[in-house]
Amino acid sequence: MISAAIALAGAVIYGSADFLGGLAARQLRSIVATAVAAASGLVVLALAYPVLGGTWSAADVGWGALSGVFGVFAIALLYACLAIGPMSILSPLTAVVSAVAPMLWGLLVKGETLSALGYAGLGVALVAVVLVGFIPGEAVARPSVRGLVMAVGSGLAIGAFLIVIDLTSDDSGVVPLIMNRATNTAITAVIVGMLLLAAARRSQPPATALRPRGLAIGATPTGHADLEHATGPVAIVVDRIAPRAWVLAAACGVVDATANVLMLVALRLGDLSIVSALTAMYPAGTILLAAIVLRERIAVVQWLGLAMALAAGAMLALA
Repeated sequence: MISAAIALAGAVIYGSADFLGGLAARQLRSIVATAVAAASGLVVLALAYPVLGGTWSAADVGWGALSGVFGVFAIALLYACLAIGPMSILSPLTAVVSAVAPMLWGLLVKGETLSALGYAGLGVALVAVVLVGFIPGEAVARPSVRGLVMAVGSGLAIGAFLIVIDLTSDDSGVVPLIMNRATNTAITAVIVGMLLLAAARRSQPPATALRPRGLAIGATPTGHADLEHATGPVAIVVDRIAPRAWVLAAACGVVDATANVLMLVALRLGDLSIVSALTAMYPAGTILLAAIVLRERIAVVQWLGLAMALAAGAMLALA
C-alpha cells in the first residue's frame, strides 16, 4: 500500500521538523518558535496552493480551522506535562495516544478493516513508537496523575488533528492545511503579542519576552517536540536573539508543512488507522537527523525501534 510508505516518509520528515524546532527553542521561547513555524508553514502552503489546488467549502474550512485549534491545545498540554516529567515516560505516552486515538476511530467508527497481517503491523508499530521515542540517560521516575492526564490530553489533541483532517473532502486539496496554519498563526501570534506587551509594560527589552524560560522544549504546530535536543544549554542573549534561531524556527515550519502534505496524501490514499500508527513514529526522523548532523550515537533500544518501524511499515503496506 503506497499510503503506508508515504505516511512513514512523512513521519521521518515530521521528526526532522521537530529537530529544527528543538534547536530553535534553545534561544526562542517555545510559543515563539511555534508562531514562527506556523507562519512560515502558512506561507509555503499558500504558495503551493496554485499547484496543489483545492476547493474552498464551508465544511472544509471549518474542519481545517478546528484542526488548528487542536494543534494549539496539543502544544499547551505537551509543554505542561513535560515540565512536570518524567519525559522518558510522558513523551512516548503522548506519541502512543496520538496513534491509538485515530486508529480506534478508523477501525470502530469508520469501519476500516485490516487483514491479520495488518493488525499485527499495528501492534508492531505501537511498540516501535515507544522505543524510538525513548530518551536515553534520563532517570526513570513515577509520573504524577496530573502529568499522565496532560500527556494523554496532548496525545488526544494530536490524534484529533488527524481525525479532523481525515474528515475533509477529497477535493479540498490543501485548503484544510492552509486553514490549520492560519489558525495556528493567529492564536500563537496573539499570545506572543501579549508577551511582548507585558515586557514593554515592565520596561524590559523585547528579547526578554522571546527568550526561553524554565524548561526549553522545541515544538512544531502539531504539538510534537524534540525533547532531547531542546533541553540542552539555553543560550542567553541580553538584547537580541541570534538570527540563526529565527531561521531554524522558520525552517521547522517549512519542513512541518511538507510533512503535513504527505500525511494528507496518505490519508486520501489509505486508511486512517494505518496512517496514524506510522505518523506517530516521528521521533525516528529526529534521532536519525541528530546522528547525521550532530554525530550523536543512536541507543541500542532506538535502533531496535527503527528496525521495528521499518518492519511495521512493510507489514502495513502489504496488509
